Amino acid sequence: MRDLILSIDNGTQSVRALIFDLKGALLYKMRVPLEAYFSREPGWAEQEPPYYWECLCQACQMLWREKPTLKDAIAGVALTTQRSTVINLDKDGKPLRPAIVWLDQRRTPGLKPIGGLWGAAFKITGMSEATAYFQAEAESNWIRTYQPDVWRRTHKYLFLSGYLTYRLTGHFVDSVSSQVGYVPFDYKAKAWARPWSWQWQMTGIERRMLPELIEPCGLLGRISKSAARETGIPEGLPLIAAAADKACEVVGAGCLDPHVGCLSYGTTATINTTHYKYAEAVPLIPPYPSAVPGAYSLENMIYRGYWMVSWFKEQFAHLENIAAARENVEAEVLIEKLLHDVPPGAMGLVLQPYWSPGIRVPGPEAKGAVIGFGDVHNRAHLYRAILEGLAYALREGKETQEKRSGIPITELRVAGGGSQSDTAMQITADVFGIPVSRPRIYEASGLGAAINAAYGLGLHKSFKSAIEAMAHTGDCFEPDRDRHKIYDQLYRRVYKKMYKKLKPLYEAIRDITGYPKRAGEI
Repeated sequence: MRDLILSIDNGTQSVRALIFDLKGALLYKMRVPLEAYFSREPGWAEQEPPYYWECLCQACQMLWREKPTLKDAIAGVALTTQRSTVINLDKDGKPLRPAIVWLDQRRTPGLKPIGGLWGAAFKITGMSEATAYFQAEAESNWIRTYQPDVWRRTHKYLFLSGYLTYRLTGHFVDSVSSQVGYVPFDYKAKAWARPWSWQWQMTGIERRMLPELIEPCGLLGRISKSAARETGIPEGLPLIAAAADKACEVVGAGCLDPHVGCLSYGTTATINTTHYKYAEAVPLIPPYPSAVPGAYSLENMIYRGYWMVSWFKEQFAHLENIAAARENVEAEVLIEKLLHDVPPGAMGLVLQPYWSPGIRVPGPEAKGAVIGFGDVHNRAHLYRAILEGLAYALREGKETQEKRSGIPITELRVAGGGSQSDTAMQITADVFGIPVSRPRIYEASGLGAAINAAYGLGLHKSFKSAIEAMAHTGDCFEPDRDRHKIYDQLYRRVYKKMYKKLKPLYEAIRDITGYPKRAGEI
């Protein structure tokens, strides 16, 4: 009987080929590590598109070598990928240049601002700098400006999800819920922007360059003969539309209702909630398409999220790194021990995790900040302040979403690498003051994609029943009321006031040093 799902998850650090059953059990897993990117210039992050495909093929072939009979039990395939990695293809479907990975920091200065009625509207609404930021950040504008020959020969302009879908099916098609990035997309209608939208003018992208879009759980196509030969996936199996990795993670964590928030402690930290009416967590910043059919995902993002743990490890944990190598354990295990002697609140050390600026809140002038230093503080206090600061920032996102949607968030699920830390989970529960749980399955993104496929294939009668059958919670962390009181005071009386008070200083620093540059500046 064909009742298993092959879920392919192409993240930033690895490609995983995962086999799930209809109860959400992860039966088999093969992982191929990725070189996240190479950099030919400072701040650039690129990767060869065929490299992703080769690693995908390798992960799948490892499955068949481990369990040859698996092929006969697979009902269908789902794909989820990292967001916002863009690829230019020529008319023969061949890459014209390396993929620009979502981590890439290049910008295109000096572009002519959008004019006319749209330009006037942006001035009135105070969105001129935000739209200039969009314009400078759009990868298409950099390629158009500095590689015009590549742009002239571009037949299709795809996200990584669209590229891998093309390699699997032979068709230029992608999921609606994978469209997150600087492309002309109408997030309210969940379709390509209307012909008169400012986004076409802002990005220079033409409609012909974009793939057809399919709603999540719909049929993207079937595994082609050539893809079957390279991956070992049986020819003709259906490829069901899922979503980008963050959206799939929300589903894999079981967050179907708007009162259940999903925190992602990954490289980027986010808080997401699923809504069935259009709402903006931040005014004029749209929600993303959810992996749930017909729904939206409200998101607040801390761009440098659990990256900050890696930053701390690199900059301040040399002793633990050496000891970890000697003892053959993960350095994070030893680093976490630093927290045992540091009380909640880190002896008054409060961190604002804006190591990368934002668009609206925080704005493009934003910087990170740590206040409250005294002679008692050491690196252990700083490490705790990082974890607490991330939790404060996400709590602020929670409150913003509650205010905008009118729906209280009463329960939290945490996914991503940071969810494996019991200390981080307990700090999160204590800061938020509500129960926090993590999924039973660590591979939440892959599971979310499998849920999309299971419903799309008719193996579960509804999306809700698919989640109920497949997405299960694991360990739950209850807030400690005494610790919550301390965190609540620090959050309300200190953290929430930091950005407003420091913003003029951030702007002054930018004026004096030129960092970070204003949108459009050389």
